[in-house]
Amino acid sequence: MVKQARAVATRHQLVAAAAAAFDQRGFEGASLGDIIEAGTGLSKGALYFHFKSKEELADAVVQRQHEISLAAVEAIAATHAPALEQIVMLCHEMGRQIVQDPIVRAGIRLTLEFSSGGGPPDPAGPYRDWIEACRQLAETAIAEGDLPGTVDAPELARFVISAFTGVQMVSNVLDRRVDLEQRIDQMWRFLLPGIMVPARRRKCERIRHARWNRPQTST
Repeated sequence: MVKQARAVATRHQLVAAAAAAFDQRGFEGASLGDIIEAGTGLSKGALYFHFKSKEELADAVVQRQHEISLAAVEAIAATHAPALEQIVMLCHEMGRQIVQDPIVRAGIRLTLEFSSGGGPPDPAGPYRDWIEACRQLAETAIAEGDLPGTVDAPELARFVISAFTGVQMVSNVLDRRVDLEQRIDQMWRFLLPGIMVPARRRKCERIRHARWNRPQTST
């Protein structure tokens, strides 16, 4: 059991080290030497015991990033907030993760790099899952009366994830994502009045300010 726990801890450490290297240099720019250096105290033998190649490490980073994002979907769903508010919360939580978590930043960078080919088996998988989660929430928002029945939930879901992706990419290029939360809020300020049922638009301001209060971790 002790050996198993140590192996799991080492694997997590390797994924974190790889994420730090990929976040800074991208897949092509990061070497296995960079990854070993980022994971202080790790050896090349430990790396090859868990991962046969840099590609496998990159895949593990993308998968871990995806797990973090889906965990946020589940946690926000547990708040039982109205569905449209949950979509706004998810966008802001994803933005927070990109700014604060190097694994999330690295995973998104790798997914975009691999989208041109030569990456994990399905670099589009995380986007499909995010779109599907958003689609389900959009359908619930229609049932709750915040969105009109004329809204096509799959189309709206794809648009929201596409818009978020564009917002965070431009924020990164122009301001190193310092203004990302502001830009996400701006996105919803423009979007909500155009998609909500007219009688519900009085709620736009409250919905736009919806945030997930993450549980505080004890020290």
